[in-house]
Amino acid sequence: MKNNLDIEKLKFPIGKFHRPDPITENDLETWIATIENFPSKIKKLTETLSAEELNWIYRPKGWCIKQVVHHCADSHINSFVRFKLALTEEVPTIKPYEEGLWAELADSNSNDILPSLQIIEGVHARWVLLLKSLGSTELKRQFFHPENLKISTLEETIGVYAWHCNHHLAHIEQALLHKGQF
Repeated sequence: MKNNLDIEKLKFPIGKFHRPDPITENDLETWIATIENFPSKIKKLTETLSAEELNWIYRPKGWCIKQVVHHCADSHINSFVRFKLALTEEVPTIKPYEEGLWAELADSNSNDILPSLQIIEGVHARWVLLLKSLGSTELKRQFFHPENLKISTLEETIGVYAWHCNHHLAHIEQALLHKGQF
């Protein structure tokens, strides 16, 4: 890949998240289905990979497949907690985390991705149960993200995390397609 446009496409293979306005009931149903199906999709993509394949990167200076899987477990745990905070507190300030630094820790560099796949499966089962229970008032609940100084609604965040699921599935597919050769 030669230029910045190519790097941008490798970094965001499905593009960046774009919030529809308004967010419809159909959008929410589609997004929740994406979140619900993510555990089986990521497991199917990764369950037979060798240690060598788990270490393939999806772009120059990008994470390897195992780091993507471990990141999804970390990120989705954090998101689930943020939903619970927003549902039980008035516009709580959420705790950001340094995902790049987390990706360098020993647990994020383990070739054993099974614990992260199990986390994803468990968190998503509970998360989807929660998401399907939300009414229109709860979907408008908000949290404040101090890193980007933004207030987000839960309905928008459902879309962001459906995108996040597909974004990282595309990263894994990209690494497999190119056999980590960047």
